[in-house]
Amino acid sequence: MKNNSRPHLHIDSLAELHKLLGFAKPKHPLFTVLRFKEFPAIELEDGMKLSADFYQITYKKGCCNKMIYGQSEFDFDEGVLSFFAPKQTFIKDGEVIPPGGFLIMIHPDYIKGTSLQTRIRSFSFFDYAVTESLILSEDEEAFIEQVFMQIEKEAIRPIDKHSQDVIISSLELLLTYADRFYTRQFLTRKPKYNTLLARFEKYLDELIHTDAIPGHGVPNVAAIAAKFNLTPKYFSDLIRQHTGRSAQQHIHDKLIEAAKEKLSGTALSVSEIAYLLGFEHPQSFSRLFKLRTKFTPSAYRAALN
Repeated sequence: MKNNSRPHLHIDSLAELHKLLGFAKPKHPLFTVLRFKEFPAIELEDGMKLSADFYQITYKKGCCNKMIYGQSEFDFDEGVLSFFAPKQTFIKDGEVIPPGGFLIMIHPDYIKGTSLQTRIRSFSFFDYAVTESLILSEDEEAFIEQVFMQIEKEAIRPIDKHSQDVIISSLELLLTYADRFYTRQFLTRKPKYNTLLARFEKYLDELIHTDAIPGHGVPNVAAIAAKFNLTPKYFSDLIRQHTGRSAQQHIHDKLIEAAKEKLSGTALSVSEIAYLLGFEHPQSFSRLFKLRTKFTPSAYRAALN
């Protein structure tokens, strides 16, 4: 079945969501905290597309599912954090509502004019896939659960002039620690990710040195991440955590290395080399080469002679 024929459930208001779940009207139209254990049994068709106009933070406990990281499965029983940006669409695929945990939904207007409005864009995990969720350690899980309960406590008390500030501060704390825990996850999975990094390097070498690029364009992060079943943001963050350089920088390193070899070891013109490396316009290749080496391709070749 084609994607465009799948049923699509889109939530554009919290009042609509609360009504769907049989809950009382939310205290605030732009922010809510819900517990999964209070969700009714909802029958959603497998393959259904789900999206919302809200940032979503989910803490799932006791899921008893499997997640796929790259091309490997990882079993987990509880302590999973996932993040979704507004209008991000994902497809329901057999997952059931977990027996424990929380769902926080935040409309972009709720954080408008606050410190979180700008800062939330720096948390790249909002662009990760569900399969790239954060698996919490026991200590991390205990801490995250405390923060969620604190946010829930503030959300259900009567609203006053301090309510939003307290909730925003708690959300920033939650997201900052999630960022820290993701760094830990990248590091503790280092052996597995070292294998992925080696495959990334090998793939780039094969792509560049077998002249497979022409007609496909310059290698890009999105296409390479897709090859390893990862989102571009997760793939880039993973590579940066393990090497100190972004995936895009690695691609450029390989391109410049190949360009130097062709400039020094062949009689190919600059335009021919640019084409072999996937550049549609030689000027784009020359700009990148000069940016990385301080020489134009022609000047670099002349200096060698």
